[in-house]
Amino acid sequence: MKMSGNMPVIDMIRTGQNIRKLRERAGLSVKDLQDIFGFATPQAIYKWQHGAAMPTIDNLVVLAAVFEVQMEEILVLDVEIRGRISA
Repeated sequence: MKMSGNMPVIDMIRTGQNIRKLRERAGLSVKDLQDIFGFATPQAIYKWQHGAAMPTIDNLVVLAAVFEVQMEEILVLDVEIRGRISA
């Protein structure tokens, strides 16, 4: 299958904001997530929330389960590019 136009791009900043919002909605602290993932420090979670890094696929699966959402509900695609693909 050949794709024309631009490919979807993940908006890292807005995805990070979404992770923070979903974490807060679930009533979890950054420390709670750190414990769930078994991370020695909370730095990875802060990087996700600030859009400086993206969770790996396996961590996205865990986040989706913890937040009780689909993975697609965590990721935020660049709307402008997504609009051009569906047009």
